[in-house]
Amino acid sequence: MSSAIDEFVFIADLDDADPAVAALFQRKFRADIPEFPHHIVAWVRGADGRQTPGCYSHVTDCGDLLLGGGACSDDRVLRRMSATQRDALREVGGLYRLTIEWVAQRFRTRHPALFVYVGDALSERVLRAAGFEATRVERLMVRWLQDPSERRRHQLVAKAKSFIPF
Repeated sequence: MSSAIDEFVFIADLDDADPAVAALFQRKFRADIPEFPHHIVAWVRGADGRQTPGCYSHVTDCGDLLLGGGACSDDRVLRRMSATQRDALREVGGLYRLTIEWVAQRFRTRHPALFVYVGDALSERVLRAAGFEATRVERLMVRWLQDPSERRRHQLVAKAKSFIPF
């Protein structure tokens, strides 16, 4: 992250979801947040110094691959940011892109691939900008965190497909 963003955004990987994060997930998806790790949260520090979840994404460790899903941002938190903060985030592609890039860096040495099941065009645009590419499976995208062989890539795609929808 850039030093300007480091001043007001802190991203963490939580084993258990914080109640404020669970409330954001409930508000966006009208469902309970997953009860297992990894809960990736971009905390945004407000002018009062209080940290609020601004973006959430869930990542499931499936051994040799990761499944990402449940991503959501809190537009109320984004609206409370200063113009300078919003400009700094815009320069890096937004809070969701910053969060997904953090996930890719955190897990890149442990997993060859991060898969996502895309629900809308905006998410797809952000994911493509973050290095994700389409697979031959409808709505399934991947970011290769390592460089597996073509055969291994097909195996990983097939495994990820077996979890759809996730």
